Amino acid sequence: MHKHKIAIIDDHPAVRYGLNARISCEDDLFVCGEAEDVEEGLALLERVCPHVAIVDVSLKSGNGLDLIKRAKARGDFTRFLVWSMYEEELYADRALRAGAMGYINKQVAIDSIITAIREVLQDHVYLSPSLSNTLLNRLILGRQGTQQSPKECLSDRELQVFEQIGHGKTTQQIAELLKLSPSTIETYRSRIKQKLDCKNMAELARSATQWVLERA
Repeated sequence: MHKHKIAIIDDHPAVRYGLNARISCEDDLFVCGEAEDVEEGLALLERVCPHVAIVDVSLKSGNGLDLIKRAKARGDFTRFLVWSMYEEELYADRALRAGAMGYINKQVAIDSIITAIREVLQDHVYLSPSLSNTLLNRLILGRQGTQQSPKECLSDRELQVFEQIGHGKTTQQIAELLKLSPSTIETYRSRIKQKLDCKNMAELARSATQWVLERA
């Protein structure tokens, strides 16, 4: 029997273990490798060429959406499925724009990941029914009449910086994590403050911390 190769890129060992165990129950699927950060993940994709890669948004160093963009830019044929704890309405459309073929929230039953993998293997986009309706309404109505999260106005990179601010990281720490200069991070902080209408950096930090805690 032909088996489809599945890669898992997630920074939590327990999550990788659980996913591996569940996927291994399927006769036609097997986990061909695991990684916990962007560079390790890119190397894994190049080495094993999986049919599907399950990628978390937040990785040990870097961001899963960046990994997908870089893999697509170099011509990888792997199909990407983003599996994350973050709210669908904020991250799913970003994941699709990055090149993913599906988004699934970690709060759903683990069997749903098998359904999602099989959909993506058939080159179908996988989204939850509620999210599909939301994105369709946005497309048809141009987001008129829908309540937009303030965080939706942030670019992918700005959202990364905002998230790290919420985790209490300093400018230097964020710069090292994202492999950018401290001055670039300061520029992003200023842009985020302006976009979210925060009066000062302290208010920005409180907003970011609250946002992270709400998703913990």
